[in-house]
Amino acid sequence: MPAPILEPNEYRTALGPDEVVVKVTHSGVCGTDLHYMMQDMVLGHEAVGVVTSVGSACTIFKPGDRVGWGYEHYSCGSCTPCLTNEECHCLKAGYYGASDFDQGSFSDIGVWKEKWLFRIPDGIQSEDAAPLMCGGASCFSPLIEHCRPIDRVGIVGMGGLGHLAIQFAAKMGCEVIVFSRSESKHTDALALGASSFYDIQHVTSDFSALGITKPIDRLIITAASLVDISQFYPILSRKAIVIPLTATKETLSVPYYDTLFNGVKIIPSMLATRYMQTKMLEFAERHKICPIIEKFPMTEAGIVAALEKLKNGQIRYRAVLSWD
Repeated sequence: MPAPILEPNEYRTALGPDEVVVKVTHSGVCGTDLHYMMQDMVLGHEAVGVVTSVGSACTIFKPGDRVGWGYEHYSCGSCTPCLTNEECHCLKAGYYGASDFDQGSFSDIGVWKEKWLFRIPDGIQSEDAAPLMCGGASCFSPLIEHCRPIDRVGIVGMGGLGHLAIQFAAKMGCEVIVFSRSESKHTDALALGASSFYDIQHVTSDFSALGITKPIDRLIITAASLVDISQFYPILSRKAIVIPLTATKETLSVPYYDTLFNGVKIIPSMLATRYMQTKMLEFAERHKICPIIEKFPMTEAGIVAALEKLKNGQIRYRAVLSWD
């Protein structure tokens, strides 16, 4: 039988000097939430809400400000990654699923360190901002770091991450090619900015069979589970970069000789830095990038329905829980 859903009530008597109380209004539902369904914790890490009170040392936000938070809760601030603005790689960092188990976004309130909150731009609706807090940042960061406007960028998988990656890459000026196992997403892919779409559902050999005449310079893997990267090698350019974003414990394998001989780089990416998170929100507002969402009420029934549809791959393209 499924484990019962519990509704915890946490009480605190004081607010830390650097802490902020946020009244949650919306939460994205991410594939990572499925990994922690059986853990004793409050689910959710894509929060948007309104500040209701701030600690005595807070200087960035004030009551009434609209803010969000994402996957990382805090970092040590003194290690090499932190000192070089790569705090997402801090070994002492606190992450969703591993710390602060009472601070999930499937809730009505959160208490957060001020510097780990992000201001939501006025031009982005709260329901659209929620999926950007993890999914949006996860796509945007590697695109900015590794892709150029002159690149042909392949997006593998068109779900919650993929449909955002298409928009970011297209607005950066890249030529976007989508690879999906669902032909039904073809029209959406082109509307979001892709220049071409390939249904790979029934391709059992390598993807040279697709008839692609110009090679792919950057390949962003956003599928829910690992794909066979070797199938893409015949359509990659020399010195191509493959960027896996899939969060899984599966083993990644690639053809070593072809990787070596063709200068292919495999550079995984998972989290964005605070700087990149802020720039992502600014970029999304400026270019009117927003997720395609399906809304559910922030109730037990709503949460169960959203997670079930996500588990079954039925969300187009991002679920959002709302107190509205």
